[in-house]
Amino acid sequence: METKYLHTIYFEDLAAAALSQHMAKSNYSKVFVLVDSNTKSHCLPSFAKKCGFDIDLVIEIKAGEEHKTIQTCTTVWDALSTLGGDRKSLLINLGGGVVTDLGGFVASTFKRGIDFINVPTTLLAMVDAAIGGKTGVDFEALKNQIGVINQPEMILIFSDFLATLDKRQIRSGFAEMLKHGLILDQGYWNELIQLKDFDQSKSHIKRSTEIKSGVVEADPFEAGLRKKLNYGHTLGHAIESYFLMEANRETLLHGEAIAAGMILEAYLSHELTGLSKLELDEIKRVFLDYYGKISFDDQEIESIIELLQHDKKNTHGKVNFVLLNSIGKSIVDIKIAPELLKKAFAYYAQE
Repeated sequence: METKYLHTIYFEDLAAAALSQHMAKSNYSKVFVLVDSNTKSHCLPSFAKKCGFDIDLVIEIKAGEEHKTIQTCTTVWDALSTLGGDRKSLLINLGGGVVTDLGGFVASTFKRGIDFINVPTTLLAMVDAAIGGKTGVDFEALKNQIGVINQPEMILIFSDFLATLDKRQIRSGFAEMLKHGLILDQGYWNELIQLKDFDQSKSHIKRSTEIKSGVVEADPFEAGLRKKLNYGHTLGHAIESYFLMEANRETLLHGEAIAAGMILEAYLSHELTGLSKLELDEIKRVFLDYYGKISFDDQEIESIIELLQHDKKNTHGKVNFVLLNSIGKSIVDIKIAPELLKKAFAYYAQE
């Protein structure tokens, strides 16, 4: 299979035109659309009108991170096979991060790889999950343990899909936009924190896609620069995994867990890589204002720290963190002593 290092992102009317042109020249044997139970009802009818061709091969999965598993992949592989999919088929992933991650992995492995296109329907997927070619599923509630890096043919962004989301989902995606500012663009961070309403963030979607796709183009396989996109995700993923595994805790959305992770890793940045106390406190204030505070007891903190040992970014048994030198500047591959992690949680809990 030909390696594609950077996919093309199209917006609104150009997205529909690009899809039409791609379909005309590609001569696919079959076109499948992967949806979840939410996007099937809220997004598929609108997408069918936009794309201008008949959609009759629809594969539906259950919505939610808890269904981002190999078992779900098996049902999709089975559906592709039963419905006559072959190596010249196309899979269009219409959904949020679970659908684009899982669908990309299914496409990359079915018949040793078929083409796929991502059509993100959540803010989180538009600015982050659908971009970059990272595909995969969770394994035993640990985030993204199984997967491959493989680029879609294109990414199509239609902002009107955001109208189907509740505020909590929009807020979850906004966390990744804030992260883009923290790691690479202080001016962008300053713009975002001035917004009075998450709906105003629509005009900034393109900037976030430029930041992420620019990083991916420079470092498609995460040898260096791309690691910066993991800021907040080392502890954030551990928190998200813990809440997925614990039946007595309400499951967190990705952005909610990452917001907590960014405060915790800002504290580590203050201790180790030069982030000022002023900027540390600003980061904490912004994220708590948007996302509120999660309560952790001592045993939960121990369990979350233990989960760090399974982080996929680890090498040679060491946990690697991305930290900030200042807002807009970040550094990768920083090792952290366990006792400092507990101090970070203590700072997070402070009023």
